[in-house]
Amino acid sequence: MKRRQALSIAAAALAVPRLSFAQDAAWPNRPVTLLVPFAAGGSNDVVARLVAPTLEARLGQPFVVENRPGGGGSLGMGMVARGRPDGSVFLISSASNHVFHPLVSGDLGYDPREALPAVSMMVDVPNVIAATPSLGVSTVPEMIAKARATPGGLSFASSGVGTSNHLAGELFRLRTGIDLTHVPYRGGGPAINDLIAGTVPLGFMNLPTVAPPASDGRVKILAVCTADRVSIRPEIPTVAEQGVADYAVRSWTGLFAPRGTPTPIIERLAAAMRDALAAQLVSSRLVAIGSEPLWMSPADTNAFVRQEFDRWSPVVRAAGITTQG
Repeated sequence: MKRRQALSIAAAALAVPRLSFAQDAAWPNRPVTLLVPFAAGGSNDVVARLVAPTLEARLGQPFVVENRPGGGGSLGMGMVARGRPDGSVFLISSASNHVFHPLVSGDLGYDPREALPAVSMMVDVPNVIAATPSLGVSTVPEMIAKARATPGGLSFASSGVGTSNHLAGELFRLRTGIDLTHVPYRGGGPAINDLIAGTVPLGFMNLPTVAPPASDGRVKILAVCTADRVSIRPEIPTVAEQGVADYAVRSWTGLFAPRGTPTPIIERLAAAMRDALAAQLVSSRLVAIGSEPLWMSPADTNAFVRQEFDRWSPVVRAAGITTQG
């Protein structure tokens, strides 16, 4: 009897992985949510809505983009980190909420490096400095001069506290010594709307958010925040080229899953994302809005995220940047 029981238990243990594998192989068998932790209209949202139809066509189920803004992206990120690992929800995440916000805000109750395994990298997103036309500046030196001549300095919009845009503005303030007051928004969409309206004079934002209104003169792009000029907009000078030394901030967007999501699901979605980013319609539209397609495997993306934490942690500490800024 004991031997038969042991054999029965062993057989049951072997049957569980087979059943799980069969379920994983059938994925997706229902709609999939791509959760964007920022408001509609920002760069993450734009990228998600570009790739969703292609993923849907390749995998045979609807891919629904859902916006859950708040807390500099931490609200939506936390929802996915605590979500069910069944392939029903994934996070469209960025350097802002995935790396910078945890570093400046302290303990989130989880570590994104552990709680949100990567599916793939998606795009490289340059940050820029933009100004409302009524400010009357076209270059970084002119903007610095305007800030120094303005009592109390100038204010700048970002997509939220602890985002890459926020960090870009704070580092610029530290490097130049000018007075800049941070005005956080619940995403790039609301921020760009107020910049267009002239409610806030400056914006440290992602290029995909700024490019459309800049094309018709509703805002002015003063510089890219990257170390080098970006190939998709080579005419825009860098901040460093305009006299601010040792300054570079760059953002990115990737796809992440709740911890425990089966490897076959992650690998299948990663392959579909690779194909989606390579599709001419998607890649050309990403470049047109100011993003560069940048696919990485799950393992490479996980390694990259860890490098980002290692790179920016000492910078944040040295600069004294916190959520109170």
